[in-house]
Amino acid sequence: MSNVSQRAALTPRHLTRTAERLSFLYLERCTVHRDANAITATDAEGTTHIPSATIGTLLLGPGTRITHQAMSVLGETGAAVAWVGEHAVRYYASGRALTRSSALMEAHALQWANPRTRLAVARRMYRLRFPDEDPAGLTRRELLGREGKRVKDCYRTHAARTGIVWKGRRYTPGDYTSGDPVNQALTAAAQCMYGIAHAVVTSLGCSPALGFIHSGHELSFVLDIADLYKTDIGIPVAFDTAAHSDEDIGPRTRRALRDRINDTSLLDRCVNDIKHLLLPDTALHTATTDDRDQVTLQSDHGHHLASGTNHDGPDHDYPDHLW
Repeated sequence: MSNVSQRAALTPRHLTRTAERLSFLYLERCTVHRDANAITATDAEGTTHIPSATIGTLLLGPGTRITHQAMSVLGETGAAVAWVGEHAVRYYASGRALTRSSALMEAHALQWANPRTRLAVARRMYRLRFPDEDPAGLTRRELLGREGKRVKDCYRTHAARTGIVWKGRRYTPGDYTSGDPVNQALTAAAQCMYGIAHAVVTSLGCSPALGFIHSGHELSFVLDIADLYKTDIGIPVAFDTAAHSDEDIGPRTRRALRDRINDTSLLDRCVNDIKHLLLPDTALHTATTDDRDQVTLQSDHGHHLASGTNHDGPDHDYPDHLW
């Protein structure tokens, strides 16, 4: 078997950068297959070719079937894939990371493992969401209280702006239609944002489970990242959509959100935000440019040795003080 560092696989330089991809693509009632390095969607109206390397997240709605070959190319190009039910309120799976470097994942684990740095990242997340406030010195309970107040204020502000009668956030898991139109729009927007955040998190090689605000779930960090853009993208789009019409609220919200994400270059912003949250300034350039498909061995004092070499004995090219 060939060494992993020598495989002839696609590298991030051969793929479309996460920040430059289409935020998400929703398909339903079709068969998804592969044609060379593209995927195809075939329905009663014919076949559409879609360059797989340009997709951030592929949302597969009701009535879709996808072949093994299609999943293979999506995984190779780092696209996330989600099987979604009616109204797109579920998210199930994702593809492989675009990066081959573990730098961000290691930084993520290091920041998360120390309670002090974990709180520091949580405060930086709050500052990203609400730059007019200084969260320095706030406890976690105080951060949660302030965040809750700001989100409630955001709901009321956009309700007044759009003329919607706001009765509070209502969502019953498994019963999407029980909410009023604006709550349905908010749910649809939130689920799309979770899918987009999941695609970016996994494409950068971070762990979806290691959250700094959310905890105990396999997508804790995904929820953290999606919430960064709730008040300035997700909530306004949902209220605008609901104010326009009650018809087809879910599909119209997803289309409006897709347009807003592309107009605001959210994927680029999301990538940069994650890097600045997890990495010190001195490591940002290295993590951005070092995408080599390379495996090393850990040694003492922070040194890394070449893999694929037997290091039994002193006659090798690394410092004697490491013995």
